[in-house]
Amino acid sequence: MGALDEGHFCSELENGVKLGCIELSFEEEPETIAIEDAVKVLMQGLGEDVNREGLKKTPFRVAKALREGTRGYRQKVKDIVQGALFPEAGLDNAVGHAGGAGGLVVVRDLDLFSYCESCMLPFQVRCHVGYVPSGQRVVGLSKLSRVADVFAKRLQDPQRLADEVCSALQHGIKPAGVAVVLQCFHVHFPNLESVFLDSNHQGWVELLVSSGSGVFENENANLWADFWSLLRFRGINVEKTRMRDTSNHHWCPSRSSAGAIATSEMESINPGMVTAVASILRSLGEDPLRKELLGTPARFVKWLMSFQNSNFDLKLNGFVSGNGDSLKEKHIHSDLNLSFWSQCEHHLLPFYGVVHIGYMCTEGSKPIGKSLLQSIVCFYGFKLQVQERLTRQIAETVSPLLGGDVIVVVEASHTCMISRGIEKFGSSTATIAVLGRFSTDPAARAKFMQGIPNTAISGR
Repeated sequence: MGALDEGHFCSELENGVKLGCIELSFEEEPETIAIEDAVKVLMQGLGEDVNREGLKKTPFRVAKALREGTRGYRQKVKDIVQGALFPEAGLDNAVGHAGGAGGLVVVRDLDLFSYCESCMLPFQVRCHVGYVPSGQRVVGLSKLSRVADVFAKRLQDPQRLADEVCSALQHGIKPAGVAVVLQCFHVHFPNLESVFLDSNHQGWVELLVSSGSGVFENENANLWADFWSLLRFRGINVEKTRMRDTSNHHWCPSRSSAGAIATSEMESINPGMVTAVASILRSLGEDPLRKELLGTPARFVKWLMSFQNSNFDLKLNGFVSGNGDSLKEKHIHSDLNLSFWSQCEHHLLPFYGVVHIGYMCTEGSKPIGKSLLQSIVCFYGFKLQVQERLTRQIAETVSPLLGGDVIVVVEASHTCMISRGIEKFGSSTATIAVLGRFSTDPAARAKFMQGIPNTAISGR
C-alpha cells in the first residue's frame, strides 16, 4: 500500500482497502494472511496445537493486533495537520509573549503505546508536547496527540520516537519551536530459571527522553525551564532525562547484559521461527535488514520460548498441609502479592500481576512455605494462558496441599488492553476461585479480601 499514490484512493475503509474495482476485506489482505501463516509457525514451535480450541483464531487475532498497533506506517502527518491551523492574534507590542505569537502551549499526559524495535513487545508512553506558536496561528490541540500517535504506532526506540514527533510537528505547523518529553515504560519479564533466584526483580524499565527544535534546540534555553516547570508538578524528575551522549545504552531488557543472546544460544534458536518473525516485520511495512532490527526476530523468539509447552511436571510429592486437627477452630492464613508473568494465548501479548492465596489453618499449625506457592504460580504463569484458567489451575493445585479450603485472587494488567483497539490505559482485571469453605462462607471471603493491599499492579 505504501507504494501507491494517495490519489489512487477516493476513501479510506475501516476494515477494507479498495484497489480499482476489487475490494479486499481485512482478512483477505495479503499482509494479514502472511502474518497468520507466520504465527502458526511460532505456535507450532512452542509445541502448541494450532487447532486447539482457544487457539484456532489466535493467528488472525495476532495479525489484527499487530497491524492495528503499527498502523503508523500507513499514515501521513500532513493529512492530520492540514486544515488544523487556526488564526490567533498574539501580543502586538514588545512587552511579552502570548497567543499566536510566542505564547508557550503545553499538552501533558498523552497516553500512547508503541512496539519496541529490539524485542517487539509493547511499551507504554506518557507523552508531553509543547510548542511556541508563530505567524499568528495555532494548531488544534488534538492534532498534537494524533501526530504523536502516528509515530508511536511503529516499531520504535524512545529517543527516535521523541525526535520524529518533534521533527514532524516542526515541519508540519512551522512554529517557533517544539519540545517533546516522553516517559517510557518497558515490561521486564524474568526467565523461568532466574525468577526464583531474584526476589527483587524489577518488573519495569523506565526511561525519560526529550527532544527539541527551533527555540528549544538549545537544552539550556529559558523556554525549557518554563516547560519543565509546567511538568514538574506532574511528578516528572528532570534529572532522569537521558542525555544524547548516552544514547548507545540499550534500554530494552532483551539487549541488556543479562538478556543479550549469546552466540551459543543464537545457534540453538529455531531458524524457522526466526524466519517467521522476519516475515511478520515485512508484512507490517518494516525492513528486517534495517540495522536496528537485525537481531529482533531472534530476541523475540527467545522471549516467546519462555512460554514453551513442555512436558515438565510440577513435583509436589511429599508436600502436605500442616493445618492440624479438623475439629479445632481455624483461622485464615494469607500469602499475598505472589508475582506472575504470562502470555495471553489469544493475542500472544504479555500479561502480568500478582496472586493472593488464602487458606484455613488451625492455631499452632505451620503454614506451607511461601516459596512453594510462588513456584506453583510461576509454573502455571510461564505458559500460553488466559487469566481465568490460570486462576483455576492455581486453586486446584494448592487445594489438596492446603486442606481444601482455598481462595485465590489474581490481579493482572493485560497489554492487549492498551495495544489493541480499546487502548484502555491503567485498567486491570481481577479473577477469583473459591474452594471448600470459602465457596459457602461469604464472611470468610470478605475477611480475606479485606486483607489484600490496595496497591497498583501496573508495576510502575
